[in-house]
Amino acid sequence: MAIASSELILNPDGSIYHLNIKPQDIATTIITVGDPDRVDTVTKYFDSVRFTTQKREFKTSTGTYKGKEITVISTGIGTDNIDIVLNELDALVNIDLETRAVKDTHTTLDIIRIGTSGAIQKDIPVDSFLISRYAMGLDALLHFYDSKHIQHPEMQEAFMKHMNWAPEKSAPYIVSCDETLAAKFNEPDFYQGFTATNIGFYAPQGRMLRLKTSDVEMNDKLGSFSFRESGLNLRVTNLEMETSGIYGLAKLLGHRAISLNCILANRVNKTFSTTPTEQTEKLIQEVLERL
Repeated sequence: MAIASSELILNPDGSIYHLNIKPQDIATTIITVGDPDRVDTVTKYFDSVRFTTQKREFKTSTGTYKGKEITVISTGIGTDNIDIVLNELDALVNIDLETRAVKDTHTTLDIIRIGTSGAIQKDIPVDSFLISRYAMGLDALLHFYDSKHIQHPEMQEAFMKHMNWAPEKSAPYIVSCDETLAAKFNEPDFYQGFTATNIGFYAPQGRMLRLKTSDVEMNDKLGSFSFRESGLNLRVTNLEMETSGIYGLAKLLGHRAISLNCILANRVNKTFSTTPTEQTEKLIQEVLERL
């Protein structure tokens, strides 16, 4: 059955609405970054780039690195943008844009986020690398989808009890990374993380400038939460704004995803990297070598 034009929106040239790209423009291995300027920071290591375009904050470049075709796309900030990027990337490979029908054969994408983050555990140093084995969404994105079967309800309930979670806030959801991709980024080079994704940078991450947060102890409570799952003693390691959306939508759509973080700040120690650009580039090079 054809998907209506109001639901699957295409540009006059046949490209997908927000990303402004066509199926032939992307590879099946996709690196996501937040900042459009970081796309070129990744692709400067490529052997060649065959395609590039930008619409709004969504910049896309596709090329080859040591013979492997990779697409790099900027998502902007937040899980609201992730909702756009993941759904439109999936549509490019799993929906026939001419007939607007879902394809009989499913194509799986490998989605690798390269991002920056702040640690909320004292022992995770600035300039270290972290892989998000689990992600907890403190936004509401995944609750708009039929997604309970990919969540971790027991851990979610334990977290809400530990936090004394306010009923007016959306219920947290927890999703895991793809273990096959994660195996490429094991210890000792990467800290094994449990990432909290929230919908803002200031109060939602416990920062106060002129406005106070509704829970001034939030980060302390986040840092003291622990839960045993799959042989791991999980503790919330870092805060950022995209990973839970990537993990949740990737699982629902049948794709593989991991999120890799360069820790630029330690919120407990009140420190920030003195060389953030250099450290982020080191992570980029490390990721390219392991893909």
